[in-house]
Amino acid sequence: MSYAAAAAKGPKQSPEDARAPPPPEIEKTEAESTINLVDVDGPHVAAVPADFEEQKVKTTTQAERLEREAQEKYEAEKKKAKEAVEKAEEKAKSAAGSFRRNEDNPVILGNAFLVTAIAGGLGYGAYRKHLQGQLSWKLVGIWGGAVGALAVADYFVSK
Repeated sequence: MSYAAAAAKGPKQSPEDARAPPPPEIEKTEAESTINLVDVDGPHVAAVPADFEEQKVKTTTQAERLEREAQEKYEAEKKKAKEAVEKAEEKAKSAAGSFRRNEDNPVILGNAFLVTAIAGGLGYGAYRKHLQGQLSWKLVGIWGGAVGALAVADYFVSK
């Protein structure tokens, strides 16, 4: 059954009942229209300070954005530092592993013993010369050159 057929069977409306209600009307009076005006001399109107244009941060939104950017920068630097620490740890583990792999190598053991013996001998000799008042920069330079020459020779022999 259609809506028209159902409406035709029902009670009949008068033309006044069938009409839509009138739209609401607003009464305007002179007194009400002046009440809502803002008094610009009142204290509730916000004024900016005289140095507003020179301020680095002018709005709360800008302050929040700067704070958020600073936090993101801090977190990025923290992540970068953490990665650097991890990389250094890996490098240290690799170096320690390299040393452990070569701890039975006679060349490395010989070099370690040689360096220790030369350092001890030079230190003791320099201390004795110092006590006698004969230690000079010339003497230190000569022995430093001798140690350098020995290191170069050892490098080529060990290769």
